[in-house]
Amino acid sequence: RLIVPFFPPILCEKSPALGLVSFPECGRPLRQDRIVGGSDAPLGKWPWHVSVHKFGRQICGGTLISESWVVSAAHCFVFPRNFSLIPPEQFTVAVGVHSQLSLMLNSAVSAGMHQIVKVSDILVHENYSGVLHGNDIALLRLAQPVNFTEYVQPICLPRANHSFPHGASCWATGWGHVQEKVRQLPQSGLILQQLELKIIGPKECQCLFNYKGPFNITGKLLPTMLCAGYKEGKRDTCQGDSGGPLVCEEQGQWFLAGITSFGHGCARRNRPGVFANVVAFEDWIRERVEGAAFPEQPEPIPMPLVEDSDNCTIALPECGIAPRPGDWPWKAVIITPASLPCHGVLVAEKWVLAPASCFLGLKDISSWHVMLPPKAQRIPILRALLNVNFTRDYEYDLALLELAVPVSFTEDTRAVCLPRLNHYFLPSSQCRLIQWGRGEPPLASPSLLEAEMTSNWWCYCLRGSKVDVVPDPLENPSILCAEYHEEEKNGCWMGSRWGLLCEESGSWFLAGLSKPPEDCFRPRVFSPLQLQSLWIKQAALTSYMEDQLNWNWTPVKTFLLFCPFKPKSGACGIQSYKDSNPWPWVAEVHGARDEVCMGTLVSSGWVLTDTHCVARHGSIASHLQVKLGRTRFGTPGHVLRPVSSIEYTMGSPLVLLQLETRVEMSASALPVCLHYGPVFINMNCYVVGWKDIVNRVPVAVPVIILTPKECPWVNNPTLPPETICVAYRSKRIYRYEVDSGSSLMCKRGPDSWVLVGISIRGSHELFAPVETQQSWISQTVWDAPFV
Repeated sequence: RLIVPFFPPILCEKSPALGLVSFPECGRPLRQDRIVGGSDAPLGKWPWHVSVHKFGRQICGGTLISESWVVSAAHCFVFPRNFSLIPPEQFTVAVGVHSQLSLMLNSAVSAGMHQIVKVSDILVHENYSGVLHGNDIALLRLAQPVNFTEYVQPICLPRANHSFPHGASCWATGWGHVQEKVRQLPQSGLILQQLELKIIGPKECQCLFNYKGPFNITGKLLPTMLCAGYKEGKRDTCQGDSGGPLVCEEQGQWFLAGITSFGHGCARRNRPGVFANVVAFEDWIRERVEGAAFPEQPEPIPMPLVEDSDNCTIALPECGIAPRPGDWPWKAVIITPASLPCHGVLVAEKWVLAPASCFLGLKDISSWHVMLPPKAQRIPILRALLNVNFTRDYEYDLALLELAVPVSFTEDTRAVCLPRLNHYFLPSSQCRLIQWGRGEPPLASPSLLEAEMTSNWWCYCLRGSKVDVVPDPLENPSILCAEYHEEEKNGCWMGSRWGLLCEESGSWFLAGLSKPPEDCFRPRVFSPLQLQSLWIKQAALTSYMEDQLNWNWTPVKTFLLFCPFKPKSGACGIQSYKDSNPWPWVAEVHGARDEVCMGTLVSSGWVLTDTHCVARHGSIASHLQVKLGRTRFGTPGHVLRPVSSIEYTMGSPLVLLQLETRVEMSASALPVCLHYGPVFINMNCYVVGWKDIVNRVPVAVPVIILTPKECPWVNNPTLPPETICVAYRSKRIYRYEVDSGSSLMCKRGPDSWVLVGISIRGSHELFAPVETQQSWISQTVWDAPFV
């Protein structure tokens, strides 16, 4: 955004050239009676602040420096692409304005407060070429002089030797956004906002901007720039404040120190606002303006200022800090009459976020209250704000509850961090489930709530719709996905909803919210909360919206923009070489005497293998177990399933093993697609098997499909019909474990695979085709993914 600075009042002296009436002083308001984190300005307190309008619409601020001149920011008056000047006749200046609403209604003109003047000329600094290059200053010549009143006064301008030290307290004013991308509401009256800011020296400001995070500055702060704000954020100028003043009081007189120029977001931690440094422009202003006041700097009042240093201390988040995982200080339980408790989270001192569906049909809000840790302290609810779109989809099922009294944050009670738009949760980020909404959770071990974030590619290709395009890391995702550290075997999670908390640099974010599960599995897909950040911030301005904290990654393009083809039965055969388990469908079939052979997962409840694998275990299902998820580094698979039945048909070289419970689909346990149709010699195929029967790490070797004439064993009557014959591309044949049941895999695209055949006992080159078993397999496995 572009941030607006404040200008101190200027002394007006008589100018024969301009015929100005002399005015004895500058920078002294005659009345003594939006900005992020600020407050309404008293009437007449800042009489030099002017409102700049383009075609009648307020766009920027400015500072009156004489009867006929206003100083503002250059970026308000040029086209952003080529920095050419916008015609001055498009602009007017309103002085003596306190409320934009009163100005629009013309309600105070008769009282003599407002004066609206056309702009006759605009002088933009000749070296201005964008806010990051400095010189963001412009002078506006008014078509006619304004009348000085108790509501209209000039500011004093500092001389080139004037000093505004590091740590000095100054004030910014403006009608800009009260939060990043959140404007003042019309019912507020659009009152001029004021905010106290601290001057930040150039060394510390440069140090803060060098800190990794959003909006990194690659260049250096220039002498024509001035920083002001707070390391902890929360208070700042914002969009719409551009061109306005940053003023500092010295012995009863106000000086213009800065002009609001730009910033990185609004009120973000370690990202103070940047202003045009007015001290650097004394000569430039004097050459163009007569009648502006540049009084000598009064003797500075001694005060203990912090030394400006290029070794700055970074402000850390105040939200998302928990004593230990699972002991959440933001856990909120909403109690309403004649209803089950509703689970939500504390997001600010006065605000709780919860599902809107918890409060349908409930009207007597006076009987509602929230229970917060520690010791279940009860707090009444003042009002409930329901998302206007919550009936359309579960992603809008949100409500903000305002507490009757604010909560004092302690180690046991504090807010969770909320992600901003474009937050990128890194793959493998450590996450946990937290209960959300109504419903009782299953009696489960806390370890079953531990999860980690999957990559966008796996999330969209495994869980998304057929038309999903994988978003770039810098884009907002429509879904988030999690995988769990520990397998769930017996519990049923149906009827409960969950939030996904993810940790970044010691702080926990509420990353997403699940829909009610349609089966007994734990939720895998979550609606990203960042998509609702604007609604949350607009409704609850004080909510703890935090910047991303993990920046040890480079924003590069995703692995693939589009997902592989997905059949009706769901994702199959998807592979990413970036993951530790590139063959998630390779299964280990274990017998009673620790004998192992290879199988292939063909649906969430079935494994396909060769008949010999089962025959040597006595064809007894209770003797068999299936393991999935072994990594390329040899780490044993964490998915274990007993076999409940064995299905086969007479004369078939293949058997199907039904698992006792279905497998949760994930990047480490995923069915392969099954090939249907003829096998062509130009197909890109590999034999996948175990070279080492002990470690059982899958190895893929490229092969060529031979024609029947090229296959020396084609006439062997003991072979299954349409046996596939291969030759290895490498002269050195990989000596797989012959009895392991190696598989013949062929690529359907860059990252999609189909199972073409399973090796025949005693051979590296002969494979029983799955295509000839299509009818039997499809009748047995309803969701067999033949493609």
